[in-house]
Amino acid sequence: MQAISTSSTIDESLRQEVLLTAGPQDILFSLFKRFKERAAIVTSGQLSGMVLIHLAAENHLPFRVCTLDTLRLFPETYTFLEQVEARYGIQIERIQPDAQEAQRMVSQHGEYLFFDSKAKQEHCCNVRKVRPMQRLLKTLDVWITGLRRDQSETRGQLPKAEIITSMAHPILKVSPLIQWTAEEAWQFIHDNDIPVNPLLTPDAHGHVYESLGCMTCTTPIRPGEPKRAGRWRWQNAPSAEENAKECGLHYSI
Repeated sequence: MQAISTSSTIDESLRQEVLLTAGPQDILFSLFKRFKERAAIVTSGQLSGMVLIHLAAENHLPFRVCTLDTLRLFPETYTFLEQVEARYGIQIERIQPDAQEAQRMVSQHGEYLFFDSKAKQEHCCNVRKVRPMQRLLKTLDVWITGLRRDQSETRGQLPKAEIITSMAHPILKVSPLIQWTAEEAWQFIHDNDIPVNPLLTPDAHGHVYESLGCMTCTTPIRPGEPKRAGRWRWQNAPSAEENAKECGLHYSI
């Protein structure tokens, strides 16, 4: 197993070492062994996140898993998270929005403010996802994501590893499965009997959720639609722009 150096510094040399480490399991082993609780897999429970959890569990090292609980997730997602905890013997940290800040937003703009404008949708995402993520990142040196380049055109150029300098301290953001395809993720999941959120399984008509966001803001997509088409569908963006739909989590931090 190729090991990343034991230095605790988040710098360019560490980023280069991650880039040169081919196997996602090798990356997880080295980073969790080195950074311990200062590293975490952050996932909504989608395919790539489950692959990462399974690989981390196989390393037989303690590892940290976190999810952003907007308090508006699907019931299936909450049940699924409990199933994952039972399967792998872990506790998934639920990172929730600040209660007072969320209540103030609802009081000022209403429960369904995201229907009013894209600006208000982004404000809601900021309160429920981005700011909680920023609080989480204060406890991390390494942020491990399940991002893949095949998920959207916007994500097509994302790096495997980058250093975030917008926080009070530098953070290494790593996407070990960045080059995997959805087909590869599904195959790995089937081969290893990994739990899958039932929302991600197509129904009889081929409709399927491609993302696991909030209940009101996320809808299934039809066969042939872009993968991000199910997010904030009421925005009616042209098909060429559907893949650009983002909550801001990976582009404002």
